[in-house]
Amino acid sequence: MRKLHILPKFADRWSHLYLEHGRLDRDASSLVFHDAEGRLDVPISQLGFVLLGPGTAVTHAAMKAMAENNCLVAWGGEQGVRLYAHSTGGTHSSRRLLRQAELCADPEARQAVVRRMYQKRFPENLSPEHSIEQVRGMEGARVRQAYERIAGEYGVQWQGRNYDQDNWYAGDPLNRALSAANSCLYGLCHAAILSAGYSPAIGFIHTGKMLSFVYDIADLYKTDISVPLAFSTVADGTEEVEKRIRHGARDFFYETKLMQHILPDIAEVLDAPDDLEELPGELEGRAVTVVDTTPERRISGQPQRQGKGRTVGDDPEKA
Repeated sequence: MRKLHILPKFADRWSHLYLEHGRLDRDASSLVFHDAEGRLDVPISQLGFVLLGPGTAVTHAAMKAMAENNCLVAWGGEQGVRLYAHSTGGTHSSRRLLRQAELCADPEARQAVVRRMYQKRFPENLSPEHSIEQVRGMEGARVRQAYERIAGEYGVQWQGRNYDQDNWYAGDPLNRALSAANSCLYGLCHAAILSAGYSPAIGFIHTGKMLSFVYDIADLYKTDISVPLAFSTVADGTEEVEKRIRHGARDFFYETKLMQHILPDIAEVLDAPDDLEELPGELEGRAVTVVDTTPERRISGQPQRQGKGRTVGDDPEKA
């Protein structure tokens, strides 16, 4: 059984890998992805987050390998725009989740977290009298100013954030680029949050959504990472912006060393500097303790004959 200290730390991994229209399987100690273009070998121990897009199939062996290596698996929409479902995180401990819930449930403690999140992004100090609603308003004004400033730096015309989740291509290339860049950022932050055992749903500025805390943490980096990435990508051309954003995000996340910052930044805004490492006895991979503990079972008999299948209630003789 592998212990925590020999598993790669989340901060040491690559950021994310997006796959679509193919089959993900296990090959020896790594993964392999087959699609119309051929074979792609994937070193699983280096991945933090795999996003499966439309037309993908994944085998049981591949899922087992990713679980053993603390790699978050998520199922998303085309171009990685939406996140439909995800696998479990990488720790057995609930202590971070309990601290997060405790801070959110205490109005004063929550207000302190909100102030730390805001001040980490913007230089001005907040008065203790500022409500969360006021902080949201101040944040919105600051973000709009940042968009205008970055647009000027890259010489891109900016007409404001405007997109329709139900009609992706109704948005202009810049808004689509922003959505795609933010989607990559959300996925990476989501992977980090789950890896450490926090809840993506318990937010402090954002509330009421299953990804509220993901949005809180991603907002720490948007004006420094995803917004400049989107604007610079569109400044270089408007063709295939989503594909270019995904490739650019991978490199940009690496260049900015984002993986190394997320968990320490979460600990900072939650005022939990002692919560950066796993405690002795905590295993990083959830599946490490539930797989390979007994000999692999073999089912006797012949392989099941493939057929067109049937619906529950159908006559098996007619299937």
